[in-house]
Amino acid sequence: MGRKAIPEILQRQIVARSRLLRIEAVDLKFSNGVERQFERMQSSGRGAVMIVPFIDDEQIMLVREYAAGLHNYQLGFPKGLIDPGETPEQAAVRELKEEIGFGARELTPLKSVTMAPQFFSATMHIFIARDLYPEKLEGDEPEPLEQVPWLLSKAEALLAQEDFTEARSIAALLMTLRELEK
Repeated sequence: MGRKAIPEILQRQIVARSRLLRIEAVDLKFSNGVERQFERMQSSGRGAVMIVPFIDDEQIMLVREYAAGLHNYQLGFPKGLIDPGETPEQAAVRELKEEIGFGARELTPLKSVTMAPQFFSATMHIFIARDLYPEKLEGDEPEPLEQVPWLLSKAEALLAQEDFTEARSIAALLMTLRELEK
């Protein structure tokens, strides 16, 4: 089956803007002649990283941090935006230093993922980090993050945790488990 033609953009207009996002109304014309307006959130364009850090062969490190969207604390993997001029790998190592106080000598890319691509234009690069070494950088979090070591053998219990709900963290865990089976 051949690829469909991407709809023609007839008009684009920013309808709202914040420090982090722009909401854009996009008028489209599809190959069958149908015209529709979609709204999409345009990210900063910097991209983001998420890292599954291995403390040793059996333990990973998670962080618990405030999630404004849910107004509670969530357990997940270290993550953050890619700074201008950084590669995803450099951002991953920096985020580890900021969030858990360790750098990594070895990074294995798992997959680049999107979140709600019908409405949001951001990409997150997910890595496994091994061969950690202590090094702390000052982060931009408003309070220290709680570090939570977790045995990989208890992955099912992690999936059952009430505060482990972020889809990207769940995907990162499942991809890590699959990678370890290779």
